[in-house]
Amino acid sequence: MKEVIQEAVRQLEDQNPCVLATVVRTKGSTPQKSGSMLLVRQDGTGVGTLGGGCVEGDIWYAAKEMLRNHSGPEFKDYFLNEDIAARDGLVCGGTMYFYLEPMWEPSAFVDIGSQLIDAYEGGDPVGLATVVNVPDGGINLGAKLILKVDGTVSGTLGSVELDDKAVRVAQQVADVGSNESFVTEDGTEVFVEGFTTPPTLAVIGGGHVGKATADLANSLGYRVFVVDDRPEFANSERFPYAEQTVVSSYDRWFEKLTINVNTFIVVATRGTVF
Repeated sequence: MKEVIQEAVRQLEDQNPCVLATVVRTKGSTPQKSGSMLLVRQDGTGVGTLGGGCVEGDIWYAAKEMLRNHSGPEFKDYFLNEDIAARDGLVCGGTMYFYLEPMWEPSAFVDIGSQLIDAYEGGDPVGLATVVNVPDGGINLGAKLILKVDGTVSGTLGSVELDDKAVRVAQQVADVGSNESFVTEDGTEVFVEGFTTPPTLAVIGGGHVGKATADLANSLGYRVFVVDDRPEFANSERFPYAEQTVVSSYDRWFEKLTINVNTFIVVATRGTVF
């Protein structure tokens, strides 16, 4: 998702409109889960994925039509039932709900997007709430609210009640980078996303056990940091994928790494002495 948001910011800074399509809710077996994103540029190319197949193709087409007709935003649902699966060769058979958001000017997203990128790169977690569906006559489709870790709230979803509910949910999802949607009694749906660093593994000890553990974590998409008190066991040649290798005594390494709620620590020092 970080790459999608970065590209959205770049496109808007260059004055290029684009459409951000997000999976906001799913039921059953689906090719992607909530939070997945696809950015469609003005030239029709894209970044990210909603799971591929005919559904992604249809969303892609809808996004291009938005850019061509200067329309949107829009909430769309797809029921991947057995008839569609048989006709189009689909493997999954659940239901997917999407929010397509056209962005025409830098002011629409650049500031928010920059905050999300900062959270991905180690800054404070943030929660972003967006009204993704409204009942007939609703006027707040696309309204946004962003919650910072210090409790500061920017923006509004259109009412005190909606804002209060969104803030409570954002407080739950921000630190762990998860997401959740809720629907009010009048049918207004709000999608709340948490943005923080991806799962991070700090491996303390770069020997053979630490190396195998770090290799596995990297293959699973973790950010990897390695600490050892020997330079030959904590360097970029031994761990080319590591975001940081730290040569430090084992009683001071934590002073050189940023640890948050999304960080896992494996102690694999030699002889389990440290």
